[in-house]
Amino acid sequence: MFGASRGSLVEVTRHLDTVLESADASTLSRELFQVLHLLDREHGLRRLLADSAADGDRKTGLVGELLESQVSPATILVVNEVAKAEWSSARDMTDAVERLAVFAAVGIAGGAGQVEELEDDLFRFDRVVAAQPELRSALTQLEVAETHRRALVADLLQGKGTPASSLLISEVVADPRGRTLEQGLEAYRLLVAERAQRYVAVIRTATPLTDEQQSRLRRLLSTRYGREMHLDIEIAPELIGGMSIRVGDEEMDGTIAGRVAEVRRRLAG
Repeated sequence: MFGASRGSLVEVTRHLDTVLESADASTLSRELFQVLHLLDREHGLRRLLADSAADGDRKTGLVGELLESQVSPATILVVNEVAKAEWSSARDMTDAVERLAVFAAVGIAGGAGQVEELEDDLFRFDRVVAAQPELRSALTQLEVAETHRRALVADLLQGKGTPASSLLISEVVADPRGRTLEQGLEAYRLLVAERAQRYVAVIRTATPLTDEQQSRLRRLLSTRYGREMHLDIEIAPELIGGMSIRVGDEEMDGTIAGRVAEVRRRLAG
């Protein structure tokens, strides 16, 4: 986000932190996602709440009128702050609501000491979907009712993962917001990592890494990037040997398959 939206995002996130001190994180996250879906559906409402020229009291009054019997007071407090903030575009406002909903979900995991597990669950689900085209197709058919897709996710995750990961995966599947399933899962993984104040390194390796190797790699990457690092590790035998590491847009390819491909490119050139 740029311009006015960037400052507004900082302020509404700070307000979320205050509300989370006394609110139930699970309820707040679910209800913020409900508000997000409402704003995505109702174009007129979205434009009005994002209009910086509109009267703030009118906007908060409308929020109260629409949501008072639907969500908790804590959620209304957060949405009111969003409505009163200045946004460069309506999309920035709805993206901010989504971001707050994910941050509240991280609060669920944080309260149970499960943030690391939440990050792992999102990555593992992404890998499972990538390996099963039929499952991916079933989860991404938007002509199938949202309730059926949510039910499929619930069945898949029953007895597995954390409450926060079940919530976030269900939301990505139910309402992709113009993204592919993979893009949505990655976006949420990055938001979880940001909330936990760390970066994510995607590691692809031909053979599994020992706990000691993972710890050493985590320390090296944390030193290089100046922030705590979470490792998402994918075993890919086709790499033959070595590993590739991706942090954000930066990728380091130390695999044998990568070196062979580079030699081939040079020969072809």
